[in-house]
Amino acid sequence: MATDDARLLMLVDDEPAQARVISGLAGREGWRVLVMESCEAALEALCSADGFEVHTVLIDNRVAGTNACDFIRAVKSERPEIAVLMLTASSSPLLAVEAMRAGANDYLIKPVAPERLLVALDSTARFTAARDELQPLSEKLSPILEFDAMVGTDTHFRTALAKAATAARGHGHVLIEGESGTGKQMLMQTIQHSSSRAKAPMRHVHCAGLPQTTLESLLFGHEKGAIAGAFDRQEGALAACDTGTVLLAGIDALPIEIQDRLAEVLDSGIVRPTGAAHGFRIDVRILAASRRPLEMLVEDGRFSAALQEKLSATRIVMPPLRERAGDIPALTRYFLSGIGELEGMSRHSIADSGLSLLEAYDWPGNVGQLQTVLFRACVHERRESLTAHSFPHLAEMLGDADRGESKTRGLGVLLYEDDGNIRPLEEIEADVIRLAIGHYRGKMTEVARRLGIGRSTLYRKLSELGIDNAA
Repeated sequence: MATDDARLLMLVDDEPAQARVISGLAGREGWRVLVMESCEAALEALCSADGFEVHTVLIDNRVAGTNACDFIRAVKSERPEIAVLMLTASSSPLLAVEAMRAGANDYLIKPVAPERLLVALDSTARFTAARDELQPLSEKLSPILEFDAMVGTDTHFRTALAKAATAARGHGHVLIEGESGTGKQMLMQTIQHSSSRAKAPMRHVHCAGLPQTTLESLLFGHEKGAIAGAFDRQEGALAACDTGTVLLAGIDALPIEIQDRLAEVLDSGIVRPTGAAHGFRIDVRILAASRRPLEMLVEDGRFSAALQEKLSATRIVMPPLRERAGDIPALTRYFLSGIGELEGMSRHSIADSGLSLLEAYDWPGNVGQLQTVLFRACVHERRESLTAHSFPHLAEMLGDADRGESKTRGLGVLLYEDDGNIRPLEEIEADVIRLAIGHYRGKMTEVARRLGIGRSTLYRKLSELGIDNAA
């Protein structure tokens, strides 16, 4: 959590209601918030005594309009150490690219989920602007996937997918647990998309950061006049999704009173809106995601045992990326392929030096953070191949230690020179043969068979390439 002395957020927003919500969310995380209603006032304030305490600027693109990128450049010109976040209603990848090239650290799409906003703020608190490539941008590059299109061979990851695929064919509630960035949201959406309820009503509710009365109305609904400000009747997500699915992100943040009420609804199948005299029967499926193991929260008295039991009919745990480091090469290639298809982006490959750097990092933000780092590298890299030089902030954090070749692949074969150019085929072929000789412990018949060539051809190549068969 940020401290009052160190973290001051400048919010550039002329919409009072939105400013109050963002200020409240940031305040609960320890931020002080300075609200500016125009870009001109914001730039002037940054040059004042109070402005020099500003750590992060959050700008609503609607305030700046077509001059948003100019505003970002001006902020970075005056105060390059400040982190800048852009809030916008546009989902255009091209706008994301333009904003980041102008110097934005992150790009949030409205309506932004409270958890997404807090993760972005937390990222700026944990890393200085000199390390600003570690901000999450996953929502711009995360389409709904089929199960067989998900990348990863790690045993725990494949087990999670297998359980999810089985759950998609059923009708029971599902609980997905895992750290931020591990893919819980993606998996919930894929289960829903692959289920028999795919064409039925669906709502996505983010539980973190919302007031209790707001959450109650979102989930259960309310009658006119039942609560302060209830000028009309509101149908809750549970009723609206009768025969369908409700996706609950951040369910570990639900207040205990709402947990108990939700457990009762799931047990009885009857939902009663706040202020209503009678309830009505519903058939709804819950897909829930939690950053913390609910079983531990139950033991600590912070989560309803009844609700945890209802949701855990199928419990799936998404492993953190540090525990599936062997998937980093495949994930990297997958993300680079997707990034290259975005408007305004070029296609990139990755050299061994760059991949080794990615594998050396422990990725506290998990797959979402890897995706973001690659996105930022592609935004700024003009060469076709990403090398270690394409990730200067990672290199700064990890130091200059010689990481050698890609540690998790164990290939021992470098495909690129340090400058990003492909190595000569003759050199690559020699390395492959040396690798095969070492792997099969000098058994030349086996080496030739595995390489798909005859023994005479193998010995001819050894002579031509100058390879000692004892290599």
